[in-house]
Amino acid sequence: MIPITDLDLPDLSDYSRLTDVALRRVSEPAGGLYIAESPKVIGRAIAAGHRPRSLLVQEQWLPDAERLLEAWPDVPVYVGAAKVLEKLTGYNLHRGALAAMHRPALASVADIITNARRIVILEDIVDHTNVGAIFRSVAGLGADAVLITPRCADPLYRRSVRVSMGTVLQVPWTRLPEWHEAAPLLHAAGFHLAALALSDEAVSLDRFAV
Repeated sequence: MIPITDLDLPDLSDYSRLTDVALRRVSEPAGGLYIAESPKVIGRAIAAGHRPRSLLVQEQWLPDAERLLEAWPDVPVYVGAAKVLEKLTGYNLHRGALAAMHRPALASVADIITNARRIVILEDIVDHTNVGAIFRSVAGLGADAVLITPRCADPLYRRSVRVSMGTVLQVPWTRLPEWHEAAPLLHAAGFHLAALALSDEAVSLDRFAV
C-alpha cells in the first residue's frame, strides 16, 4: 500500500498522462494496458484471468482492494483522498477504485467461433457507450460470442467496460479481419449472416429463421 504524496510519480502515469488510446500502444509492458473502473469491474477482470499492474483507490476502499488482490500480493496499491485522486485523473473517482490491467492477447476468430451457435457482430460501431450497451445485451440474451470489425470501438475502453457492467470481460470476443475476408470465413464455418437494420425492407427474425 503506497500513500500518494507526489502526483508526478512515474508509476502513476498509467492514470494521469495516458489516454485510453495511448494505453493500448504503451510499449512497456508488451501488449498495452486498459483501465478497469470500480471494485466490481476489477473483480470481474481478475476473475476472467486478466493480470493487474496496479490499483488506485480512495482510502475507504482499501479493504476491497485487499480482497481483490489476494492472489496478487505484489501488485502496488496507490492510496489517496478523493480530491487528490480527482486531481490526478481529471475526474471524480466516485466508484472509488481504478486498476491498470494488462491487456490479454486476443484469441483467434477460429477459437472464438468453435462450438458457438449464435454470434453478434459489431460492424464499425465507433461509440464506446453503444459498444458497452450491446455487450450487456449480448450477455443478457445469451449469445455465445461477439466479433468486432477493425474500425469498431475498443470494448476495453474505460467507458465501454463501465457501461457493459463488466460483461466485456465475460463474453468471448475478438476482432475480425476486413469484411471481404471475414464474411467467407464465417460462411465456411457454417454461419448464416443477418444484418439488423431499421429499414422498411427488413424482415423479422422469425421469417429469416424460416
